[in-house]
Amino acid sequence: MTQDELKALVGQAALQYVTPGEIVGVGTGSTVNKFIDALASMREQIRGAVSSSEASTARLKSLGIPVFEANAVEELSVYIDGADEIDARGFMVKGGGAALTREKIVAAQSRRFVCIADESKLVQALGAFPLPVEVIPMAAARLMRQFAALGGVAKIRLKDGIPLVTDNGQHILDVTGLRITEPLAFESQVNQWPGVVTVGVFAHQKAHVCLLGTPNGVKTLNF
Repeated sequence: MTQDELKALVGQAALQYVTPGEIVGVGTGSTVNKFIDALASMREQIRGAVSSSEASTARLKSLGIPVFEANAVEELSVYIDGADEIDARGFMVKGGGAALTREKIVAAQSRRFVCIADESKLVQALGAFPLPVEVIPMAAARLMRQFAALGGVAKIRLKDGIPLVTDNGQHILDVTGLRITEPLAFESQVNQWPGVVTVGVFAHQKAHVCLLGTPNGVKTLNF
């Protein structure tokens, strides 16, 4: 099966975690797009969604699924999103789609985080995928030096030759050269650095379930 077919497989499988009559938290990215397409088949059974990005909001609305503001919803039963990396404990690196801050916000108001990914995203230790960090632009150079002190190389993410601007009006640093063996401690440490909006390590908002697309079907990991 192609990677695209594996994404469609886990997107469809995630529907079993959607509770009829409730509002579902929806993430961002190519795998989540497959879930959104599948979710359209049961749009009459749910109240709507809370979305983690403008891109997902547009896709949901185009399929007739109502989108609520996060502030208008007290709690979500489930948040369904992809990952750039996930380890055997359910800790993740996210933010390849530049929506990490809003993803972490929606994850925090959800009782359950269901990660959907193809099996290439399962790793022994986080860090092979460049770590996204959303930052306030005036702090970028200093934060790049702080990552260098940890052995990482940070670069500002560009789009069309200029710094990418997130939905929150900030920039993204992508950090390579790190091996994150203690995700909880690392997330807490970097989030304390002035100028960091959110680091793309999801350890405090880890996955509870991961649906992995494999050539043999969907493999379910519980954490």
